[in-house]
Order: sequence, then C-alpha cells, then structure tokens
Amino acid sequence: MRVLLNGAERQLTARRLDEALDALGYKDAVIATAVNGRFVPAARRADTQLYDGDSLEVLAPMQGG
Repeated sequence: MRVLLNGAERQLTARRLDEALDALGYKDAVIATAVNGRFVPAARRADTQLYDGDSLEVLAPMQGG
C-alpha cells in the first residue's frame, strides 16, 4: 500500500502502525506518531489500522532551549 511518511511517498505491506514502524526502522526508537494528523500514543499503535493513502508523521524529541 502507498502511504506518505513525513511527506514522502513510501510503499508498505504492513497494515498496522506498529508493523509499519518496525518495517521503517523505528522499532525501538522513542518517537511521537500521528496518522492523518491525529496523534497516536504508543499504547494504541498496535490497534491503529493503516489504509492506502494514509499520511504518517514520525517525530523524534529534540533537546535544547
């Protein structure tokens, strides 16, 4: 299926957000996620279905001031 990851088109076979993150190399990363502009907490990633054309945002926390 085709999804947009941080604005770039990607092809995935995963159907759940947790599976997609594993396939994209984010398995153990501390990140924030959103699907179609809606925040998805880590505890809900395995319950979040993905569909063709979905937009995924993956953000890593930054330190600074």
